[in-house]
Amino acid sequence: MKSAWELALEKTGGALQELPTDKKNRITEIESLYKAKIAGAEVAAESRIKQANGDPAVIRQIMDDLVVEKASYESKMNSEKEKIREQ
Repeated sequence: MKSAWELALEKTGGALQELPTDKKNRITEIESLYKAKIAGAEVAAESRIKQANGDPAVIRQIMDDLVVEKASYESKMNSEKEKIREQ
């Protein structure tokens, strides 16, 4: 697998551009927002697991839902970050 650095170099044709500070700050805010949303989803899933009384089917469904929710948040985060980079 390629590292994020290698993928970025490929995407930009080998030349990375330095982002202005305001864009860096907005990207950092977006990352913080979505990391908080992911953490909240994890806490909520843990709570639901405790209420599942050890039922493996319910626990599995909760975990599957969490994976989907986290992937959705990460996709949205990456999309928003890319929009900022392209501006």
